[in-house]
Amino acid sequence: MIAQGRQPTLIELYTPKLVTRLREPYGLGDLRADVIAGLTVAIVALPLSMAIAIASGVAPDRGLYTAIVGGFVVSALGGSRFQIGGPAGAFIVLVAATVQQHGLDGLILATFLSGLMLVAVGALRLGTFIKYIPYPVTVGFTAGIAVIILASQLKDLLGLTLAGPEPGPFIPKLQVLAQALPTLNWTAATVAALAIATIVFVRRLRPHWPAFLIAVALTSLLAAVFGWPVETIGSRFGGIPQGLPMPHLPVLSLGRVLDVLPAALSFTLLGGIESLLSAVVADSMSGSRHRSNAELVAQGAANIASSLFGGICVTGTIARTATNVRAGARGPLAGICHAAFLLLFMLVAAPLASYIPLPALAGVLGVVAWNMAEKHEFATLLRASRGDAVVLLATFLLVVLRDLTEGIVVGFGIGALLFLHHMANAVTIERPMPPIEEDIADTANDNCVPGRDPALAADPDIIVYRISGAFFFGAAATVAAALDRIGEHPKAYVIDFSSVAVIDSTAAATIEGFSRRARRHQAAVYIVGASPAVRRVLLVHGVRPPAVHFEGKLADALAIARKEVAAKPSGGT
Repeated sequence: MIAQGRQPTLIELYTPKLVTRLREPYGLGDLRADVIAGLTVAIVALPLSMAIAIASGVAPDRGLYTAIVGGFVVSALGGSRFQIGGPAGAFIVLVAATVQQHGLDGLILATFLSGLMLVAVGALRLGTFIKYIPYPVTVGFTAGIAVIILASQLKDLLGLTLAGPEPGPFIPKLQVLAQALPTLNWTAATVAALAIATIVFVRRLRPHWPAFLIAVALTSLLAAVFGWPVETIGSRFGGIPQGLPMPHLPVLSLGRVLDVLPAALSFTLLGGIESLLSAVVADSMSGSRHRSNAELVAQGAANIASSLFGGICVTGTIARTATNVRAGARGPLAGICHAAFLLLFMLVAAPLASYIPLPALAGVLGVVAWNMAEKHEFATLLRASRGDAVVLLATFLLVVLRDLTEGIVVGFGIGALLFLHHMANAVTIERPMPPIEEDIADTANDNCVPGRDPALAADPDIIVYRISGAFFFGAAATVAAALDRIGEHPKAYVIDFSSVAVIDSTAAATIEGFSRRARRHQAAVYIVGASPAVRRVLLVHGVRPPAVHFEGKLADALAIARKEVAAKPSGGT
């Protein structure tokens, strides 16, 4: 436990939560709870891992490798007590595009490079910056991914037969699928509908039962018993192996690395965002607190390990992490048990996977996509404000119609510009009004009119300005224009900085330019109430004595200014 007010050491920042948890009292009851939670999550992860792998354009065993190896490393080294790592639906679009463009070897290399990048991001303590991704961007790209996942499953959901390869881009994909509608396989569509109905029914009546596994098992049994003519894992992939392959490094060459680098960067960006969002969800559900940079290092190590065993991208999975918390997990050992149970299932029950109908897995992913879409949040943001709606729709449409990374970058850019615009408009520069006679009479009764400062008197030789808000480059032009509009040439300016919390170099240069012009007119400039941080920035940019005088209080600055103005020869400016 880190004492309040003390900065954590480097070792504390990167100590895995598994080590932290085992340092605490941990008994047989805790172990039993973690084993049960791990089994529960493994039952959920088993069909999901295979379905996500198939939707990503790779064999189902790749999804299991990812969940087993990646899930183990994330729980063993991660900075979250309850995070469950594995293949995620959010990566389906990127993984499928990478496989299509660079092949399976290119995908594994990109995963390996992404792991190295995530380790570097965590080691450089950049994880805290991911929290600056605007909420409309996360909702927009999540909804966009959900739409693309659903579109990618339409072929298997309906049992369509395509004349050629299925296009990757959204609009061409829909066009090809629409042309293939006459080949609809009613049996496949029935299997998919039965899987979806089973999931909905089980979740409504028995929310704690493994709805995905029940749906897949039921449809597999019916398809095998009745000999339904639907495509299965066995007919398309020949089944899955009973064990993990031997680890080996991906093929490394400069040319190949440069080819897959854009994909690796996309994996890194999305993996970091998805993992830390999942960790935040776990924190909110459990009351714990994750270590963001330790989590990113663990995610990077998990991706490296996954690629060595032929797996695909690993990230924190929100649904499985939430299941882990609800199942009563006590710490990271539950995630390690989840990986161990998946390996056990693979060793014992791999031959049974051959009977799983692909339409059933497509139905599972259809439900996942529906749940991912965050429909209520999407509608709320559309109504919230015009700016939020623009960021949301830009991200969503670019993710669906163009590219996931492009959608995130453009959405973040628009969100940042809108934020700067709002902050710039929030900065005000005003001339406080001097008190009038009735205000002075009310001062003793604490009834002074807001905006009228009793410290001010009507003195044409002294002009007071008050700046409020974050004084930065977005507001510098507005402040400069207000200062330049001063028509009279007083003998002293007093600028109140007591309501300025932040200032940047552009704003400091604006004040420096103003003080230089005031000095040419032989007018003194007093800066009042500047915090040490604000004063430091001003001094660095040349706002310093004798051109400018710093005072702590407005009354003190006014008293000194009046004394100096009175000492000047009459008419001297």
